[in-house]
Amino acid sequence: MEKAPVKILLVDDKKENLLSLQVILADLGYQFVEATSGKDALRILLKSQDFAIILMDVQMPLMDGFETAELIRQSDKLKHVPIIFLTANMNTSDYIFKGYQSGAVDYMIKPLSAEILKAKVMVFTELYKKTRELQLKEEETNALNAKIIKANEDLAAQYVAIEKYANELKRKNTELDAFTHISSHDLQEPLRKIQTFSNIILAKEYENLSPDGRLKFDRILYSTNRMRELINDLLAFSRTNIIDRIYENTDLDTIIENVKEALRENIKEKNALIITDLHGKINIIPFLFIQLLENLINNSLKFSQKEVPLQITIKSRIATGKDLHNDKLIPLENYCHISFQDNGIGFEPEHSEKIFGVFQRLHSRDVYDGTGIGLAIVKKIVENHNGIIMATSQPMKGATFDIFIPQ
Repeated sequence: MEKAPVKILLVDDKKENLLSLQVILADLGYQFVEATSGKDALRILLKSQDFAIILMDVQMPLMDGFETAELIRQSDKLKHVPIIFLTANMNTSDYIFKGYQSGAVDYMIKPLSAEILKAKVMVFTELYKKTRELQLKEEETNALNAKIIKANEDLAAQYVAIEKYANELKRKNTELDAFTHISSHDLQEPLRKIQTFSNIILAKEYENLSPDGRLKFDRILYSTNRMRELINDLLAFSRTNIIDRIYENTDLDTIIENVKEALRENIKEKNALIITDLHGKINIIPFLFIQLLENLINNSLKFSQKEVPLQITIKSRIATGKDLHNDKLIPLENYCHISFQDNGIGFEPEHSEKIFGVFQRLHSRDVYDGTGIGLAIVKKIVENHNGIIMATSQPMKGATFDIFIPQ
C-alpha cells in the first residue's frame, strides 16, 4: 500500500489561521498544502486530486467557501473529496443548510476544538486510506484478470496446436501401422521366394556356376540376408512405439539369464564373459527389457576387440536422483541405475549421441556388420520406460551405457 503521507488541503485567506490548523494536526503525520483563496484552491486541485480532505474557511474575499465548494463539486474527479467548513458565523439553520447544499460534509464553529478537529479529520483520512487500498486492490485484481484472460487465450491457442499435432500424430501412427503390415507381409513374402529359389540354386546348381557367377550369387545371398535382418530390426523398432506398457516387478537376473540363453552361440563364439552385480527387483516392461539387453550384448559382441577376450559387466542399484548425481534426474525420485560396461573397441566421445540414431553407423559395413538400428531400439525402450540412457567411451577402451529407470 501507499507509503506517502496523507495530503490535506487547507484553505483560508489568513496566514495565522493556516498556521493554527497545522499546529493542531502536526503530530498526526499529514502533508499540508496551503491555499490563501478560493481561486488558489481550485488551481491546486486542478493539478492534483489526491487529497484526503479539504478544510476550508467560509468567509474569504472575491470567492467565498460556498462558491469554491460548488465549483469543486462540478468536477467528477473532485466531487468525492470531503469538505469541512470552518467558520464563526454558521449559527442559523439557513446558513448551515447552504453549507451542506454547496457540498460540505461537515462544519465546525470557531474557535475550533483541537480534539474534535483531530477526531473528524482522522475519520475522513482513515476512510480515504481504506478507499485507496480498495482501489489499489481493484487495480491489482484487474491486472491479474487481464493476465488470466491472456493466459487463457494462449492456452486455447496451444490447445488448438496440440490438437492439430495429435491429429497429425494419429495419422503418422496409422501410416506406421500400414508400414508395419507391409514390412511383415508384403515385403517378406517376395523375400521368402528369393531365399527359397536361392537355396534351390545353392543346393543343385551352385557347382555349375562359373567362379564369377558364384561370386555374384554369394553377393545375392548376402544381400538377401541383410534385407531380412533390416526388416526384422525395423519391425522391432516400430513395436517399441506401440507395445502395451504393462510394468512388472521383475528380477534382472532372470532377464539376463534368458538373454544369455538366447545368445549362447554368439557368446560362445566370442568367448565372452558376462559378469553381473545386481541388487533387487525393479518395475519394468519385461518383454522390452529382454530386447534392450539383447541389443546391448549383441552390440558388445559385434564391436569386441579381436585380440582381447570380451568382458561385459552389468550392475544395478536403486537410489534417488540426488544420490546418483545426475542433473537430468528428479532429486527425490527413486531410480534403478543400470550400468552396462564392456572392453570392446569403443568410440570417440563426440559420437555419444549419434550412436543412438536410426541407421547411424560409426564403422564401414565391410568391417563390422549390422543394420544400425540396435542402439536406436535400446534408446526407444528406455524412453518407453520414461528413463534416460547415456553413453561414454574412448577408442579401444570399451563403452559404458548408464541407464536410469524411474521406480
